[in-house]
Amino acid sequence: MTRQDHLPRLSNWKIRTKDPSYIHYYFLIRDIREAIDTYARGNFLDLGCGNKPYESLYNPKTEKQTGCDVQQGDANRVDVICPATDLKFPDNSFDSILCTQVLEHVFDHHTMMKEIFRVLKPGGHILLTVPFVWELHEEPYDFFRFTKHSLKELFEEAGLQIDYIKPNGGKWATIYQLRTNALYHEFRTRKSLLTKLRKMLYIDLRLTQLMNHYAIWLDKNYPSDVITLNYIVVAHKPN
Repeated sequence: MTRQDHLPRLSNWKIRTKDPSYIHYYFLIRDIREAIDTYARGNFLDLGCGNKPYESLYNPKTEKQTGCDVQQGDANRVDVICPATDLKFPDNSFDSILCTQVLEHVFDHHTMMKEIFRVLKPGGHILLTVPFVWELHEEPYDFFRFTKHSLKELFEEAGLQIDYIKPNGGKWATIYQLRTNALYHEFRTRKSLLTKLRKMLYIDLRLTQLMNHYAIWLDKNYPSDVITLNYIVVAHKPN
């Protein structure tokens, strides 16, 4: 089975508060920005770059940037096309690597992590995010969900040392985001009068926006990471 080229990809990290995926992106982008500000430097690889939505964040922090993906996106922003399990770069090429929401789409993720270790310079950092609770997407290339414990084992198996593993949002963010996902799936698939009324309430009257703000407030004031939408892992290759 061949992956399709020129599929739509995220092109910008900025998202409106009324967007149905706002809760997901609020926590994910917050933690990506923090990691880039702290660890991105030098020769930089955006692995699984798609349309390079985080380019405006990492360009000011780095000297040279390369976008790599298994296929070309709809905006033709990919510089090097190759699988994450067979990166077309020499050993010890990059000072830092960003890899967002890619790992779950790579069946041989052990080889992918070995390749990241190989192309990373000693002392260099990998910044990686991956979903923990999310619906199926980009099927049939959606293979895994990872706990924080499996991520620790996976990175250490590849020879990388963990700096931190952090959940992107907690229990309340996850519950409210999945609730919104379920509602919007219903809006797309059902045409009943009740569905149309609910759609008007959540979209036209912006109840979605209100619920997004409420969910984030709940998550910040009553934190619990027993479940989370995503994890971010920051690790480095030992000197």
